[in-house]
Amino acid sequence: MYGERLKELRETYHLSQAQLALDLGTNQQSISRYEKELIEPNIAMIVKICDYFQVSADYLLGRTDY
Repeated sequence: MYGERLKELRETYHLSQAQLALDLGTNQQSISRYEKELIEPNIAMIVKICDYFQVSADYLLGRTDY
């Protein structure tokens, strides 16, 4: 679920994977793997993503739709 939400947020803000990766201090391959749910972001990255998009971890992880 987190991969789908991450991709949705990224596209809503018209960001490429490369730009989001740069903003979050990671690489494009990691963003791609997160979106495909091939790897899971660690807690620190989840916090960065949530802060960046101003969403809750519950939203990102699919526990709520708000």
